[in-house]
Amino acid sequence: MKFSKNIHNMAVLIEFLAGAGLAIFFHLVLHSPEVAYSIFGIGILLSLATYLLREDLEKTRHELIGQYHQAHEITFAIAQICDAECHSKAEAMLSGIKRTIVQLQQGFIPLDETEFYLEGAKCSDHAIRRIKTVDPITNGWHIRGALVNYYQSNLRALERGVAITRIFVMNHDELGDPDSQKILLAQCHDGIEVRIAFREELPNASNMSGRDTNSSFDFAIYDEQLATEVFPQSGTYFGRKTSQAVNVDKFLRFYELIEHSSHGTAVENERIILASDAIKPAA
Repeated sequence: MKFSKNIHNMAVLIEFLAGAGLAIFFHLVLHSPEVAYSIFGIGILLSLATYLLREDLEKTRHELIGQYHQAHEITFAIAQICDAECHSKAEAMLSGIKRTIVQLQQGFIPLDETEFYLEGAKCSDHAIRRIKTVDPITNGWHIRGALVNYYQSNLRALERGVAITRIFVMNHDELGDPDSQKILLAQCHDGIEVRIAFREELPNASNMSGRDTNSSFDFAIYDEQLATEVFPQSGTYFGRKTSQAVNVDKFLRFYELIEHSSHGTAVENERIILASDAIKPAA
């Protein structure tokens, strides 16, 4: 580096001396002061121009080298691992990081379970008009701390006048399960519009362009501006959120398909039944 800098400084000096020497030759030997002054001035300008050009090239070179090392920092670090088992572990970790980066490139933020329900609660607290959710009929709504706090945020949204529709995804035999009935009744009494979608009647997620064909049927849309989704398979992250319009539009489209295949509900004898099965009052 120092040697290169010395050559750079010497080149500037040589260019200056060459221009000055040529100007002196024209002035003293050829007795042409006008030409000498012109040559000296042009020489100074050329020296300055080449100096600035070399400075710019050197600066660009340093930036490119820095960016190259930064881009390959992880690769260089893994290459320095000698133990085969440690190297294999590092490769597996790098593969997971790449998958996370792909999610971020697509506009999704991966979240662990606690972060997921915390983000859901924040979104509920900031919702103004409408919350649309699709959930599997799983236990824990009134037991698990993260779910309880998330549901409490739903209740706060209801108090502010936010409309909430929750489509529970289940099998036919789960509708009569006492635990399922308890969840459905509680949410219905709290003011949430409860609908039921049977798994065998749901649309295939593979028909939705750009969506995972293994949909978890577990997502929420807040004011049609932000969406959260649980990953169908367990892994490093529990779910993800996105606010990019193109991603939210896909969730909205998928929700519409599920809603179209779902059933309205009614309360009869403190039980949730399908609205189509409700006893009609006598005329």
